[in-house]
Amino acid sequence: QVRLVESGGGLVQPGGSLTLSCAASGTTTRAIVMGWYRQPPGQQRQLVATLSSGTNPNYGDSVKGRFTISRDSAKNTVYLQMNSLNPEDTAVYYCNAGIGVPLRGYWGQGTQVTVSS
Repeated sequence: QVRLVESGGGLVQPGGSLTLSCAASGTTTRAIVMGWYRQPPGQQRQLVATLSSGTNPNYGDSVKGRFTISRDSAKNTVYLQMNSLNPEDTAVYYCNAGIGVPLRGYWGQGTQVTVSS
């Protein structure tokens, strides 16, 4: 059974940085797409960034220029480097992966990121 396990969340001051990691286990099939979504308090889940094999990354407008997504495809692991964090970035961050043919989506359990002084 495929599992996505996120790590790296926590409390950070405004202007600070955090790096999130997400590793997929339970499969030897490389993910076709991996990415991050977030759900701020009282809001719907929203796109942060996705990265498909052989393509350029796709970022949500609010994080462009501040966040960077990267992947280690051999390890089925995706990273999110978050810089210049502000309180509006506070949310539960979820890892997502599309694996297999036909494509099936998987979600991690979420990791809390809180930006506060």
